[in-house]
Amino acid sequence: MDPSFSARVPGRIDLNKLSLSRTRLSRSGVSIFDLTESNPTQVGLVYPPDLVFQLSPGEQQRYHPESAGMASAREAVAKYLQQHGLDVRSGAIFLTASTSDAYGLLFKLLCDPSDEILVPQPSYPLLDHLIRLESIVSVPYRLEFGSEWRVDLSGLQRSITGRTRAVVLVNPNNPTGSFVSSDEFRRISALCYQHGLALIVDEVFGFYPLEPSLRGPSVLDEVPSALTFVLGGLSKAVGLPGLKLAWVIVAGPSATAATASDRLELICDTYLSVATPVQLSLGHFLDRGQEVTQQITSRVRENHACLKRIMSTHPKAVLLPVEGGWYAVIRLLRPSSEDKLVLELLEQKHVLVHPGYFYDFPEEVFLVISLLPEPHLFKSAVQRVLTHACAEELLGQ
Repeated sequence: MDPSFSARVPGRIDLNKLSLSRTRLSRSGVSIFDLTESNPTQVGLVYPPDLVFQLSPGEQQRYHPESAGMASAREAVAKYLQQHGLDVRSGAIFLTASTSDAYGLLFKLLCDPSDEILVPQPSYPLLDHLIRLESIVSVPYRLEFGSEWRVDLSGLQRSITGRTRAVVLVNPNNPTGSFVSSDEFRRISALCYQHGLALIVDEVFGFYPLEPSLRGPSVLDEVPSALTFVLGGLSKAVGLPGLKLAWVIVAGPSATAATASDRLELICDTYLSVATPVQLSLGHFLDRGQEVTQQITSRVRENHACLKRIMSTHPKAVLLPVEGGWYAVIRLLRPSSEDKLVLELLEQKHVLVHPGYFYDFPEEVFLVISLLPEPHLFKSAVQRVLTHACAEELLGQ
């Protein structure tokens, strides 16, 4: 008899049409312009030669298990955040192997099976999978677009049930690039406090505002009324996804935050998931990695400016406002099929973009593109996308 498997994991994962087409074209030797690339190590950035050289023999080989993370590493994160204007104590910081790992630890802390987590829609699809793996339930709340993206606060409140345990905010949102305003945060935090909910705020893209500034607005600029967990990490902060280190900051009412920290430390002690050599070198990575951060910031702003110039010649498409992050969203003003359009762009123009339904946009037609690719490739690919997507014969279909 064959063993049974958890219902949390799909029995079979079928590739979508876009992935199948991409695989087929790649195997045929076709060069594809990838406008979905989000890996900073793959887009021609120049990393300082000594950035990861710090991972060397010696002290790095000794094991230093500390459940919340090594004190020196947590102090390095606190110093980094303080340099960006955030008053965070090292004692409020927990180190994890990634933000995905952080989500899993927090879901274990807050939820029992069948409990509910409220997540924004649109948002990055990985959230739903992370939630399902913990045997809990993802419940969406809407982000509404007028002249800018804002949380549907009435809808958020209606989504709260007796099984709700936390609200997830992504600040700035991925992929809309919208920051949570101070007023929104205060109202959402008060709502969470009123209903006894925790607030999980993912700020991994927070240091990439489109406007000239060290960072965008953070929920840590306010004093949260509810128990709040703020996520960040090396992957986005300094463009080092391969080193697998992130952090959780615990904030909120002091007694509640202390209780949560004690329980979270017990969970972290069970896993001890962060590599000692990376922790020992964390201060170095956060310091020298600022050169990479600056390159990414310049790249994103340059590509966004290029996109705006090209969009100005295509009145049948609109570039939605972007406040921060690495992505942009294009909306076509006349009906079409996202599935059909993205497949045509890939198979005919050899450009890969993501359709809006990947992120649960409310309707068609939205295209999501990365602002990370090398500028000359980005410009060429965007021109191909808009020329095809805005063609009269296509828009009428």
